[in-house]
Amino acid sequence: MNKKKDIVKSYVRYLKLERNFSENTLDAYLRDLDKLLVYLKHGSVDVLDVELSDLQTFAAQLHDIGIGPRSQCRILSGVRSFFRFLELDGYREDDPSELLESPVLGVHLPEVLSTEEVDRLEASIDLSKPEGQRNRAIIEVLFSCGLRVSELVNLKLSNLYIEEQYVRVMGKGSKERLVPISPRALKELDYWFMDRNQLRIKPGEEDYVFLNRRGAHLTRTMILIMIKQQAALAGIQKTISPHTLRHSFATALLEGGADLRVIQVLLGHESIGTTEIYTHVDMTTLREEIINHHPRNIKYKKIQ
Repeated sequence: MNKKKDIVKSYVRYLKLERNFSENTLDAYLRDLDKLLVYLKHGSVDVLDVELSDLQTFAAQLHDIGIGPRSQCRILSGVRSFFRFLELDGYREDDPSELLESPVLGVHLPEVLSTEEVDRLEASIDLSKPEGQRNRAIIEVLFSCGLRVSELVNLKLSNLYIEEQYVRVMGKGSKERLVPISPRALKELDYWFMDRNQLRIKPGEEDYVFLNRRGAHLTRTMILIMIKQQAALAGIQKTISPHTLRHSFATALLEGGADLRVIQVLLGHESIGTTEIYTHVDMTTLREEIINHHPRNIKYKKIQ
């Protein structure tokens, strides 16, 4: 038991120091690892004696208890990371997860909002409320800069380069990137700062851009709830979240002719493969345009 605890502690250090994982990513990896360790404990299998067949049975069990394919892929990715670490650190001579297969996923097209829908979202905000202008600035910054919600809640005043119209963003794995910010987003921030200056800010929270009424920085959950409420008020039927505005930012750039590698840099994607999802979104839009506007399709619709 103690040896297993020592191995997990070493793995945590590896993820923190060598993989440079954020706390959120680290927590997710450890939760997924815990699923495997509980499974092995029930089967009385030592983690250093695990074979491929054990992992295949574990993967099958994930399916049997109703865990979706995307979540299965995430869990099994964490399992592979753990066993690669065990081999690298000399705990094992082999990696039993090397031939472990994940379920095949279809292409998932993210929901996106048009610029008009984003305008409706912002127009639905009641600016007479204390948090009204703050929420409007949040939506505009998410849409104009393509930030992750975790990046937004941790955005600091010291990261804003207003004269140069850039923001410095701390992304996944503590990787920094510079993202241009639009004049419209800067204007909404200016209005918010007028309200922010009236707040009684808690010690230690002074540098955060977005604060709640009590002067503390916001959480991801607060922003998720706010955006869902505004979508309902704006009459937007799509299922959206803060991440939808990030998708909308990338899709708008691609449709406007931006290079995919530029979008990769702006979003802070480590791999171009992650960014390529937006080519599928764009192709869907192109298909709709052809169906709606090509003379053959218009004629066919009239006949129908």
